[in-house]
Amino acid sequence: MVSIRKYAKGLAAGAVLGIAALSSSTSMAQTADPIKFGMCYDISKSYTFVSPQIIQAARDLAELTNMKGGIGGHPIELVVQDHGNEPQRGIECYEKLKREGVFVFDMLSTPVSIAVLPRIMSDKNILLQSLVGRGDAIDGSVFSQVFPVGPTYWGQAANDIEYIRQQNNGSLEGVKVAFVYVDYPFGQEPIEILKTLAEKEGFELGLFPYPLPGSDQSSAWTQVRRFQPDAIISWSLSKMHVVASREMKRNGIPMEKYISVNWLNETDIANIGPAEAKGLKRGTNVAGGQDIPIIKEIIAELYDKGKGNGDIKSLQDVYYNTGLAIYSVAFEAARLAVEKSGEPLTAAAMKEGLESIKNYDANGLFAPVTVTEDDHGGGGKTRIEMWDGEKWVPQTDWIGAYNDIVWEVVKESSKAFKTE
Repeated sequence: MVSIRKYAKGLAAGAVLGIAALSSSTSMAQTADPIKFGMCYDISKSYTFVSPQIIQAARDLAELTNMKGGIGGHPIELVVQDHGNEPQRGIECYEKLKREGVFVFDMLSTPVSIAVLPRIMSDKNILLQSLVGRGDAIDGSVFSQVFPVGPTYWGQAANDIEYIRQQNNGSLEGVKVAFVYVDYPFGQEPIEILKTLAEKEGFELGLFPYPLPGSDQSSAWTQVRRFQPDAIISWSLSKMHVVASREMKRNGIPMEKYISVNWLNETDIANIGPAEAKGLKRGTNVAGGQDIPIIKEIIAELYDKGKGNGDIKSLQDVYYNTGLAIYSVAFEAARLAVEKSGEPLTAAAMKEGLESIKNYDANGLFAPVTVTEDDHGGGGKTRIEMWDGEKWVPQTDWIGAYNDIVWEVVKESSKAFKTE
C-alpha cells in the first residue's frame, strides 16, 4: 500500500531537521511551476449534491500535499469552473483551460465527458473519467487518453448482479431483476451489460425508466410492482432516491430489494428517514467513514488548525471520500510521472504515470487498483453495503465479477468507436 506521504517529502515529526526540510520543500513548491488539474464540474445545476464535496476533498488533499513540498517540488493547482452539466459549456471549459496550460481534465459528468472525449483524444491530453462517462473507455488500446480508474457503471452493475446471484444460492435461473433508472445517458449506461448478463445467466430483466428531473416515478414503480422482482437495481441520483422510497412504500415493495448505484449518500438517507431506509443497499467504490489514515491526517493537519477547505461535516459524507479517491489516484500518477520522466511534466508523462499504478489503495481508501496500457479501469471492484437503520454495514468483500463478459462488451463497443 502506498501512503499519501509518498507524494512528497515526509515529515520528521518533532525534529528540527524535519521542520527545516519541510520549510525548504514547501518554499520550493511555492516557487516551482504548478501542476494544474482542470476540474470542469457542474456546480450550479444537476450535480450540486455531489460536486461540492468532491471539490472540497480535492482541495484538502492538494493543500496537504503542497504543505509537504508538492509533487517533485511542484505545487498542485486545481482550476475549477462550472459547466452546469451542459456538453457545450463543458467543451468551452476544456478549450479555455487548455489555452491556460492544463492538460489533465476531470468533468464528473457522463454527457460532458462523452462530448469532450473526442477533443481529448485528438489533442493527446488526459481525461480522468472515474465513475462517469463511457463504460468502454477502460479499453486503453482504443481510448488511450481516457482513464476511468475505478469501477465503471458497467462493472458496478455486473458486481450488483453477482451479489444477487450469491443471495440466490449461486444461481440466477428464474430470478427477476428490475432495473429502475432515470432516462438519460447516466441511467442508460448499464443497460447493455445487464442485457448481456441476463442472457448468459438466465435471469429475467425488466427495464423501468422514468423521466428527468426524476420527481415523477409513479408509472415506473407501478410497473415494477406488477413485475414482482426478486431484486431491484436503481440508477438514480440524490432526491430521486427519496422519490423512489416513497413510491416503493406506496406500492408495497420492500426496501430490502433496493440496490442503488454508488450515488447515494448520508444526506439521502436522512431525507428518506434512517428508519424508513433500513435494509436499503448500495454498491460503493470507496470505504466510508473517517477511520481512514488519509482522512485522519487531513483532520489533524487542516481542520484542527482551521485550514480546511469547507465544512468539516462534509468529511462524514461518502462523496468526500470519493473525491479523495479520485485525486489520490491522480496525484499518485503525477508523482510517478515526475519520478519516471523528470521535468517538465507532460501529458505523455502523465499517461505513463497513470499506466504505472500498481496495487494502489491510498492506505485502504478503496479497493487496490492496477492500471495498465490496455486496462485503464484498474480492476473495477466494488462492494455492497446495507443501511441497518444507523450505519452502513458491508455485505460483501471488494468484488470484481464477470470481468470476461464485461470486457467482451467493452471490446465490442470500443471497436465501434474507431468508426465514429
